[in-house]
Amino acid sequence: MAGAYINTSLPDVSDRMLFAVPKKGRLYDQCVGLLSDIGIEFNRKPRHDIALVSNMPIALVFLPAADIATYVAKGNVDVGVTGLDIIRESQTEHDVAELLRLGFGRCKLQVQTPQANTQVASAQDLVGKRIVTSFINLTRQRFAELEGVADPAQIKTQVRFVSGSVEAACGLGLADGIVDLVESGDTMRAAGLHAIDTVLETESVLITNKHARFPRLAATIKQRVEGILAARRYVLCQYNIRRSALESACRIAPGRQAPTVTPLEQDGWVAVSVMVEKRALADKMDALRDIGATDILVLQIVNARA
Repeated sequence: MAGAYINTSLPDVSDRMLFAVPKKGRLYDQCVGLLSDIGIEFNRKPRHDIALVSNMPIALVFLPAADIATYVAKGNVDVGVTGLDIIRESQTEHDVAELLRLGFGRCKLQVQTPQANTQVASAQDLVGKRIVTSFINLTRQRFAELEGVADPAQIKTQVRFVSGSVEAACGLGLADGIVDLVESGDTMRAAGLHAIDTVLETESVLITNKHARFPRLAATIKQRVEGILAARRYVLCQYNIRRSALESACRIAPGRQAPTVTPLEQDGWVAVSVMVEKRALADKMDALRDIGATDILVLQIVNARA
């Protein structure tokens, strides 16, 4: 695992929880933002792959995302953020515990073929053909299913590994199809490819070793992240309504657990505070207004706890 060396000679790392973070790319940016949101304070020096957290007994270890699942599984680090696809490809899902799905880094691992090849309509049509991918294990497992073979090592489909520019393989005559990650689909379409099968839907995941040295600290991190994810998903909606319409209002916007209801000085009226999913907010506000709610306000949630 080139580039993933951990300098364990630092004297103050052994009593800290080691938290693995992708060292570059979009996942790095999103993880650093999340760490800031959950109150983890650190200063990463240039070209250093370890950063000590100043306000918690944690050391951040910056690793290639493809290596993090293996390091967590082997206990070299205690917790980490990586993709579900990496966990499945590295076959470490039985050695790590999934704490939380993070909702970013979402994409699909898909079987793709040239759009111009009208003879291939499904992944079944690629059985026995040449496939190029960076995800050897997942690809073999998928074609073992298609071939009805129990052992992926026994498939007749020819699966070849390449580490990058997978989308160019068909155009260069190296493959009849590829298996690669698709986010927006722009790269796929630019290469003249289209998806014919989905192997896995993936996203970033917070994981821990099943025998982690700092279970309480890992639980604290999980709780903080859950709060941030809730804050990103919900807003706080406040409104006034007649008590006689309260039951209908609660059916429209029941909240995560239950609305908070406070009597008003005006007889027969109550004030309601309730968490509403952002994606449904406009419809909920319209429906509340239709049954007589007034003074409807929406407040952003910075953080939350269940």
